[in-house]
Amino acid sequence: MSDAQKAGDRAVSHEAADVSDRDGRTGTFGPGRRLSCLAVVVAVLAVGTGGFVWLFRDQLFHPFGDARACEGSDTKLPQVISAGGAPIPDGASDVHYYTRNGRAEVTFVSVQIPDYLHRAGILPEDEPLFDEKYGTKADADDEIELPDGLCGSPLRGPAWVYGSTSATGSGVKVMVERSPEVFDSLRIPARAVVTYNLH
Repeated sequence: MSDAQKAGDRAVSHEAADVSDRDGRTGTFGPGRRLSCLAVVVAVLAVGTGGFVWLFRDQLFHPFGDARACEGSDTKLPQVISAGGAPIPDGASDVHYYTRNGRAEVTFVSVQIPDYLHRAGILPEDEPLFDEKYGTKADADDEIELPDGLCGSPLRGPAWVYGSTSATGSGVKVMVERSPEVFDSLRIPARAVVTYNLH
């Protein structure tokens, strides 16, 4: 082999070594490249898992896949909840329920609570909202915690508690927010809590 060929081979070898060592990479699968690929794979998996959890959050974190159901509930309520003898008002918001051992507690916010009370037979038509034949003032005047197990926002006092017997003969209790300014009115809208037997 001539001196010129040897010199050419040495130049090619040095060039390859320079490319190989540049930025700490050796070939296509050096340690730096492997770390970059691993970071990309981890990021893709994290985004995919996060998207899956977000998409199926109701099914993953609520009983029966129902966002209205509170943790520990043992019976799923239908889409239209009949609480204490009548469906809760159309358009009710912030609806939550807790079911345990054949009993249900439902909370919701609505402007139509007087109508609901009449439809459920809890308060007869044309009777005043706060007739003591059908209810009584709640003990607390300020915030009132929801019953154990029932999730959602507490009631704001003052509140009124109605007691009734449903068509099946079981007891129904409705606690509802009363207006703090207008003596003979509910809050608009008002939060209610209805407790009743499922059967």
